[in-house]
Amino acid sequence: MTPESVIHIGREALEVTVLLLAVLLLPAFAIGLLVSMFQAATQINEVTLSFIPKLLVTLLAIVIAGPWMINVLVDYMRRLIESIPSIIG
Repeated sequence: MTPESVIHIGREALEVTVLLLAVLLLPAFAIGLLVSMFQAATQINEVTLSFIPKLLVTLLAIVIAGPWMINVLVDYMRRLIESIPSIIG
């Protein structure tokens, strides 16, 4: 196992992680920004007003993108496991 192969595996793992996290975090960020603008405009400083919409959007993103996320993870793991013989020998 060469250092290049370790770096390649680590880079692929980070790419998959960032891709999957972006699917969950970007909608929550957008809703948080909208709620913050609403709170600033109305001067309502309720903590649950920003937490509940972000939670609901994140759950909705998991429901909608969940099957795709699982397919990405399974594909990555399949490629990783299939590359074991070439990495070892």
